[in-house]
Amino acid sequence: MKKTFKDRYTAKLSAQIAESEIQSDVGVFKSILNMLRVNRAALLGLIVIVLIALTALAAPLITRYDPNEIDLASMNEPPSAEHWFGTDDLGQDVFTRVVYGGRISLMIGFVPSVISLVLGTLLGLMAGYMGKRVDAVIMRLADVVLAYPSLLLAMVVMYTLGASILNMFIALSVINWAGTARVVRAQTLSLKEKEFVEAARSMGVSRWMIVLRHILPNCVPNLIVLFTLDIPGAIMWESSMSFLGVGDPNAASWGLMVSQGKGYAYMCPWLILAPGLAILITVMAFNFLGDGLRDAIDPYMKT
Repeated sequence: MKKTFKDRYTAKLSAQIAESEIQSDVGVFKSILNMLRVNRAALLGLIVIVLIALTALAAPLITRYDPNEIDLASMNEPPSAEHWFGTDDLGQDVFTRVVYGGRISLMIGFVPSVISLVLGTLLGLMAGYMGKRVDAVIMRLADVVLAYPSLLLAMVVMYTLGASILNMFIALSVINWAGTARVVRAQTLSLKEKEFVEAARSMGVSRWMIVLRHILPNCVPNLIVLFTLDIPGAIMWESSMSFLGVGDPNAASWGLMVSQGKGYAYMCPWLILAPGLAILITVMAFNFLGDGLRDAIDPYMKT
């Protein structure tokens, strides 16, 4: 059957929209690869992150000690060939605990960041595209979250729900979603007025299909940057809460190790230096990578 002008126009317009989206995605990945070639700090950050993750995953192959094994005959020994980072007040090998603690700290960094990213993106898309009452309700809720100091709000959640890894995930997700929602809402408000969105709307494409196929993909570059910057933030918040005694006492994270070693800061400084340096290096690596991604993706940062 012969196609009408409307059918031919619709097919051509759909092909142009799909082609522009593919070119946009390819351009983003090319920018990221070019950034990694030029920006040595971002490349170094990526390498450090990969090495830390591999070290944490391969912990049983790297160290022969059990992170929870107590050896009272080896209490508070300084760094040596036997114990690279020394031992703590229970005779536990600090290097082993740092390596295994990387699993907990990285998990605490990734999981809440993913949860807050998904929640913030969903609410931001709803607020920006649906507008009116939905926008007002979501943004007022975000204002309430942002009005409180993040650490205080997270501590309130932990005190209310109890000290556990799951509740730590909830607390860190609660304090992070609002910022993501605001960024996604601002982009959605801008994108929904663009020509390709108006064209899709005129073709009868459903509201949610427009959001998922045309608006969300254009938000992905900024979401990648937000994600890489949320991870070190979550690690720092967990370290702060553990240091203040609000974290899970059964999760041997780097923050908990610093908290447990603070009483021996002068006699056995290696108890806080080792996990403290692990936190510092990890946070700096993610920040270097996040800054590099922002410079590569954000058009206003390009000269």
